[in-house]
Amino acid sequence: MHFLKPGSYPIGFCGLGFLVSILLAGCGRSGASSPERPAPPPPKVTVTTPEVRKVIDWDEFTGRLASVETVEIRARVAGYLGEVHFTEGAEINEGDLLFTIDPRPYQAIVERMEARVTSAKSRAELTAKELENVAKLQGNGAISAEDYERRAKAASDAEGLLRAAEAELRAARLDLEFTEVRSPITGRVSDARVTKGNLVTSEGRDSTLLTTVVSLDPIYCMIEVDERSVLKYRQLYREGKRMSAQFGRVEAEMELAHESGFPHKGYIDFVDNQLDPATGTIRARAVFPNPDKLMAPGFFARVRVPGSGEYEGLLIPDRAIADDQGTSHVWVVDDENTATYRKVVTGPLLDGHRIIREGLQAGERIVVDGIMAVRNAQKVEPEPLALAPPGDQ
Repeated sequence: MHFLKPGSYPIGFCGLGFLVSILLAGCGRSGASSPERPAPPPPKVTVTTPEVRKVIDWDEFTGRLASVETVEIRARVAGYLGEVHFTEGAEINEGDLLFTIDPRPYQAIVERMEARVTSAKSRAELTAKELENVAKLQGNGAISAEDYERRAKAASDAEGLLRAAEAELRAARLDLEFTEVRSPITGRVSDARVTKGNLVTSEGRDSTLLTTVVSLDPIYCMIEVDERSVLKYRQLYREGKRMSAQFGRVEAEMELAHESGFPHKGYIDFVDNQLDPATGTIRARAVFPNPDKLMAPGFFARVRVPGSGEYEGLLIPDRAIADDQGTSHVWVVDDENTATYRKVVTGPLLDGHRIIREGLQAGERIVVDGIMAVRNAQKVEPEPLALAPPGDQ
């Protein structure tokens, strides 16, 4: 066993200590000479100023389309169905022949009634002639008053029988006419509910339903308006700011489920006379042209109507508005290009722009693009927002 002398160290230990001292010295020199990192440049953003223009707030409601005229085509006389004359689902005109019920029994009744009228007419003419002759004899005193009265009564009875026969003939001809079932309106016909050869009945409400016809141009949209909106519209009418649908036409715009921008223009033509207490709404009806017949009863639709009078509003692009826990805000850029957080109260959307109720002034610059990179009191590099070509907004 060998022991080290005091003050002596192994060669390996000396080399290791020397290496550690070099590394520590190198680290110290490196940290002392490293330069500070430069601050990042301010984020680039696009800015714009609010647009000031005359606007009207719009209130939106949902509804369903309905035809102006809807007719159930039912048999008015009983009999066997002879022919179906229309193409199912096609457009038809008022007066078009739809069905034919076997007319032969009704034609026979008409001929019988015609014969009865002829007989009654002959009888009436004969009694009238006899009365005329008796009247001449009575003037000469050659016939008694009783005989004259008897002849006058016979002539009156014959005239009454003639009028009754003529009325029965008109009824028989009307029944014969009803064997040809025609459309009372212009519109689109449904399918034939009864086919050729089947017996149809004509017993009031239980008469056989043959088909239905609905008109298509114009078309209704039925909506339900809540009580708060109704009260607002009536107050606006009292203040002279908006027409009431109770006293005149109110413009309305509509879009179907696959549309946007409310392309259909019409008007409100009816408001019901009472509020439904069960739903808290009142029924209203809008009218829209449908010249291409593509809108059909039952379609879902959204309708908007003016919800205010005309006023000057501030509008900004909707994408410039951010949401912070239910609070809307924008970034306002001052003259020194510093962004400031600003809460705003928003209104409805209009042509891709949002109406600002509170929080902004005309002429202030707001950030439109790049809002995710902006922080409060941060410098930004603003660029003006390029104007979109007409029609691209």
